[in-house]
Amino acid sequence: MNDLSKVFSSDNAISIDFEALCQEIRERAITGEFDQQAYVSQDIIDKLKQLGVYRALVPKRFGGLEVSPREFCELIEKLSMADGSVGWVASFGMSPAYLGSLPEETLNLLYKDSPDIVFAGGIFPPQPAEITDEGVVVKGRWKFSSGCMGADIVGVGISPRKDNEAQGLPRMAVMPAKKAKVEMTWDTVGLKGTGSHDLVVEDVLVAKEWTFVRGEPSKLPEPFFKYPSLSLATQVLTVVGIGVAAAALEEFMKLAPGKASITGGSEIANRPVTQYEFAQVEAEFKAARTWFYETMDVVWNEVLAGQKPTDQQISDMRLSCTHAARVAARVARKMQMLAGMTAIYTNNVFSRFVNDTNVVTQHAFMGDATLQNAGSVSFGLKPTPGYL
Repeated sequence: MNDLSKVFSSDNAISIDFEALCQEIRERAITGEFDQQAYVSQDIIDKLKQLGVYRALVPKRFGGLEVSPREFCELIEKLSMADGSVGWVASFGMSPAYLGSLPEETLNLLYKDSPDIVFAGGIFPPQPAEITDEGVVVKGRWKFSSGCMGADIVGVGISPRKDNEAQGLPRMAVMPAKKAKVEMTWDTVGLKGTGSHDLVVEDVLVAKEWTFVRGEPSKLPEPFFKYPSLSLATQVLTVVGIGVAAAALEEFMKLAPGKASITGGSEIANRPVTQYEFAQVEAEFKAARTWFYETMDVVWNEVLAGQKPTDQQISDMRLSCTHAARVAARVARKMQMLAGMTAIYTNNVFSRFVNDTNVVTQHAFMGDATLQNAGSVSFGLKPTPGYL
């Protein structure tokens, strides 16, 4: 992993001790703070801003850091090792991949005071929005708005209508977070601290220049905006699972040498079955993580060379995400099993590792359809729309 403290220290970022922040996040997560309140505390969001999470992928001309996709994912991995929910919320620092489809004049307004803009989105289902001379009137409810409690702006999926007939493709409407109401509906088995609550909007007028077609390529010239945005949206979530699994391996390596069986057996680390099974999942984890980053590097190098990534290269990114997310969940579960009976308690760190990694695998981006689509591409067939 790169020295992230160097990557995220510049004249544009406020100095903050990265390792100290990760330690603070880890300690507060262990107390159950984020899980119990069902969102990441605002002071942590503020420190993520100071670190440079939310300006990381913003173009330099808007005051951003303009790091590579790999550097950003390595940052999210490290934060996720401290706590999966914090990593998940931080991952939406990839929002320029979405917001880059706004008109450039709008982006100038958005970033005029600071590039440290926290974005949360509620995309599905697209809600009907009446077109007026001034813009669109937005109302409705959207689920899974991760990080909405600490957002500066929110985006919601709309289906523009005129005289009750759909007008063009679905869009996202962007507005100040204070114009949306958060209903705290997030009560889950894992990643509880992400605060992925419902957004409710009541008749908010949004000017057309603050809307964009979902999935429409950005017209901005920076290389980042040539990188496949759907793949990036998948990668920044996958790497949360990778980070949590890495934490599970690390935690078990601390535990095993000193923990003996209550029945008088040898310490866990001295048991041949533990040594065998740990080595097996560690190898599988390292291989999955390496392939995950390798596919990213291949595509990024193509983009930097001015080339368009091939369908197979993009499909490899998607497939490596599904694979890595599922491997991460298996790793966390194996560490819980090897840790013994104490690891079954709800507040045990291994239980949280298991629950968080399992939630990552449940995301639609990592579903079984990815495997089917990847197979189709490998056979030279067309995948379903939206896969690439």
